[in-house]
Amino acid sequence: MKDVHVGFAVFTTALTSVVAVFGIWCWWRTRPSRWFWRLLRAVQASLVVLALLGFILAATLRERSDTLHLVYGVLPIVMSFFAEQFRIASAQTVLDARGFESAAAVGKLPADEQRAVALAIIRREIGIMTLALVIIVVLLLRAAGTAPSM
Repeated sequence: MKDVHVGFAVFTTALTSVVAVFGIWCWWRTRPSRWFWRLLRAVQASLVVLALLGFILAATLRERSDTLHLVYGVLPIVMSFFAEQFRIASAQTVLDARGFESAAAVGKLPADEQRAVALAIIRREIGIMTLALVIIVVLLLRAAGTAPSM
């Protein structure tokens, strides 16, 4: 079971790193990408599976698990949750910064200006989630560094 957990942790860390780099590229180029969001969701699912594997491993051990490792194992999911909350609020932040009361007000703009507002929102959302991915990579590496040797 430990080998499965370690292998999946390596996979999850690599996947998260690749998606973070891709997110940085999308953010830098202001390029919306459906693949970024799909891969982001794959990372989030992978984090949940990794945490479940870790809890199963910890429950089956006869020795007590390292609490710090468990904390670093759960923090990526918590980070992802909070990043999603910030992402949800980011659209309104962009609208407020540009003086719009709602998305309906943006709908009254010419098509080019609507696209500019939409791209600003998407860029902000990608930036928030990419920053979260970078932090998650650090947390996963810290979890690996605090893993108990068995």
